[in-house]
Amino acid sequence: MKAIFIAYNQAYGEEIIEVLEAEGQRGFTQWTNIQGRGHENGLPHMGSHAWPMMNFAILTIVPDDKVDALLSRLKKKDEAYPDLGLRAFSWNIEQAV
Repeated sequence: MKAIFIAYNQAYGEEIIEVLEAEGQRGFTQWTNIQGRGHENGLPHMGSHAWPMMNFAILTIVPDDKVDALLSRLKKKDEAYPDLGLRAFSWNIEQAV
């Protein structure tokens, strides 16, 4: 099992959840109104007058054999809209309750 953490611009709306559903991934936890800035050339997303955009994030736990397809779909979405910002990371899940 892997944990996939996805941080993305709020402008994606429900599109990221649709990617999860297209890959058969039903369960997730979502956080909204998250502040941040990309590490290379991303603009700040601070919810302020100067930087009004915000980020959302999702954490989902997926079987190992689903990780590559899910990350591939997310990468294609990020490449289609590079100015929005989308990052995804995977971690091993050692144990779960």
